[in-house]
Order: sequence, then C-alpha cells, then structure tokens
Amino acid sequence: MANTKSSKKDMRRTAKKRVRNVSVKSALKTYVKKVRTVAATGEVEATKAALVSAVSALDKAAQRGIIHKNQAARRKSRIAKAANKAAAK
Repeated sequence: MANTKSSKKDMRRTAKKRVRNVSVKSALKTYVKKVRTVAATGEVEATKAALVSAVSALDKAAQRGIIHKNQAARRKSRIAKAANKAAAK
C-alpha cells in the first residue's frame, strides 16, 4: 500500500484511467466484431458504415495512447481486408 500523499493520489488516478481504458478497449472489440459479422452477411453498405466507425474508434484510441498505433494499424488492416473480401463476393 502507498505511504506518501502523492503516491496515494497516483493510485487513485491510475484506477480511474484503468476503468476508462478497459471500457474503450471493450468498445473497440465490439466495433471490430460488428464489422466482421456485417461483412459475413454480405451487406456492402452496412459493412462500409461499420468499417468507418471502427476505424475512427481505433484511431482515437491510438491517439489517446490506449492502444499502440501499430496495433491500431494492424486491426484496421485486418478488418478492411475482411470487408473487402466480403464486398468482392
């Protein structure tokens, strides 16, 4: 357990950030999953809309430092590949 006043404050601050980050990461997984499920149905317009929202959320999370920028790029690449594959069918 922390002893000094500043380290106690750091622990409170870290706990708040952790809750926020977990929430954002969960939302990212939901966005990515939505793109994959819509792409599986074959609806092109719905897939594009879901892809745009997922890419935007991934970029925001990377910008805020919640996920690494390369991880965001990798996820965007993979869902774009899945969307393009579905659109080609």
